[in-house]
Amino acid sequence: VMLKGTRVDGIYTADPEKDPTAVKFDKISYDEVYSKGLRIMDLTATTLCKENHLPIIVFNMDKEGNLKKVLSGEKVGTLVY
Repeated sequence: VMLKGTRVDGIYTADPEKDPTAVKFDKISYDEVYSKGLRIMDLTATTLCKENHLPIIVFNMDKEGNLKKVLSGEKVGTLVY
């Protein structure tokens, strides 16, 4: 799994820091990420993860305890599969 720590707690339909109506995805496929034009990280890195069947967990790195939760298998952030 690839861990992507960010300032927000996952992947949203829009930037939640700018759009209060943005909706968070608990999980989303790579195909949905591409079709919706969502930016997780640069396209090359995302494509490499997809081609190698490597899921990505996008989570809020600034929230204390989140990294430990992710590493212990708790559901945190958004899973890209």
